Amino acid sequence: MSHHLDGGDAVVAAFGAIGADYIFSSPGSEWAPVWESLARHHRDHLPCPKYLDLTHETVAVGMATGYSLLTRRAQGVLLHAGPGLLQGACAIHGALLAGAPMVIASSESTTYGDGTGPDPGGQWYRNLSVVGGPHTMAQPFVKWANQAASVSTLFTMVTRSAEMAGRAPSGPVYLNVPLEVLLEPWEERATAPTAPKGSTVSSPEEIAAVLDLLAEAENPVIVTESTGREADGMRALVGFAEALQIPVVEPNSTVCANFPRNHELHAGDSIDPFMDTADLILLVNCRSPFYPPSRRPARARIVVVDEVPQRPHIAYQVLYADHYLEGGVAATLREMTRLVRENPPEAALLERRRAAQLTRRAAETAAIEAAEQRAAGADGIDPVHLVAALRELFADDDPIVVDETITHGGLVRRHMRRSTPDSYLYVQGGLGQGIAWALGARLAAPERPVVLTVGDGAFQYNPVIQSLDAARAYGLPLLVVVFNNHQYRSMKMNHLRFYPEGAAVETGEFLGVDLSGQPELSAFAEPFGMHAESVAHADDLTPALSRALKAVREGTTAVVNVSVTR
Repeated sequence: MSHHLDGGDAVVAAFGAIGADYIFSSPGSEWAPVWESLARHHRDHLPCPKYLDLTHETVAVGMATGYSLLTRRAQGVLLHAGPGLLQGACAIHGALLAGAPMVIASSESTTYGDGTGPDPGGQWYRNLSVVGGPHTMAQPFVKWANQAASVSTLFTMVTRSAEMAGRAPSGPVYLNVPLEVLLEPWEERATAPTAPKGSTVSSPEEIAAVLDLLAEAENPVIVTESTGREADGMRALVGFAEALQIPVVEPNSTVCANFPRNHELHAGDSIDPFMDTADLILLVNCRSPFYPPSRRPARARIVVVDEVPQRPHIAYQVLYADHYLEGGVAATLREMTRLVRENPPEAALLERRRAAQLTRRAAETAAIEAAEQRAAGADGIDPVHLVAALRELFADDDPIVVDETITHGGLVRRHMRRSTPDSYLYVQGGLGQGIAWALGARLAAPERPVVLTVGDGAFQYNPVIQSLDAARAYGLPLLVVVFNNHQYRSMKMNHLRFYPEGAAVETGEFLGVDLSGQPELSAFAEPFGMHAESVAHADDLTPALSRALKAVREGTTAVVNVSVTR
């Protein structure tokens, strides 16, 4: 049977050209041209991206986020018209904050049945139209949004969108592809894969000025939030820190694993001890180092190393920079390390820096061990004890930890002690994306176990049924551990912060907090034939986690609902 090429073929060809491995889709009927193109590719044994049919927009976007963060390559996401775009908006905004490159597309009609081509259907006229087009709705929560107005430009609009998505600051790009454009005949042209982006570093003079400062500083410190998201970023940062014996802080705003937590130069998760004593602060991929923003270090010079220091999606940002090194972060760190090794500072200076950090490191290690000992002896299951048990469970593995806790987030980072690249991801934006991020991470790294740590409130924000359905359908087993304190703890903490002696404290009536009426959360796994456990006693914790991990290793998702004391 003959087949004329149309806009659906242009979309599939473009996703292939950008190197997308997957098309993540929670679609509507407008994507029939893409489905037809994929069916023809499969029938004729032609290469094309794999297509994942997903039953919720958050699952589609969240999986693309987790996958893109690990592979650092833009993937395709297909949603439905304006409603599907809005349903996925929270996850798209999370991808923007996370810096996950992807091309998101949905559709509209431009003729509403009055055109000469195929009838798009009355739903576009009655229910689905958006004044100005859906790309106008997407603009606030993506890097760039536009319409592909003609099949003649469709292929290049998709490939250009992908290239923009991958440039710093990387993130999601939206393309409105009208149904009529998808149905238009398309003349295939010779295409080639899009080239990877090039790397840049600052000028030799700018680097030399910073190296001079480093050679003189007695008490420098590095603060980083997201260097680990750069390809080879962690290794480049380790080499740079070691060459100059500079401690590295990963603050509470950290979103990934940037520096090995077991390294002697790791200086914890707070910049506070350095605010009055540091004479040089290097902000390496660090978007919001000081809070409140007006809190300025007492005497430190500040150097910013970042490809795009001023994040365009942050409404207010204060860095207090004295010097900028703008370029690829990993490439810049490697170049600086090379120059330092050619002309190192005096040995006595490096030894003084190392000795001071070893003292800090010993105190931090002792504090972590003491906290875990207290938690192990507490009544019930303290969240610190739960995190330590998880860490010991994976003593012989290198898991990816996806974290969607709020009040327990700092504990997860501090006590899981992740020390390898791409071993920790913190969910960005609104709650409810964690399971999908974890699924995307497992898809990108099938050889590594993936554990999701999630609060009970956050778990219930997730599209749980659709996420577990995707886990089963595509063979992506996860270990989901719910930190269940039966309340929105963060909401109560904020209430107490603003009204420490208010009526709620007097009467015990804290609104917006109570989750005591929740169902048994692990039971959501049961209809899918997955492993489900509930744990309330400390003695049962390690055996339950071990059984759950065994189930994951055998190929099924496990949900463990753990009652914690705080």
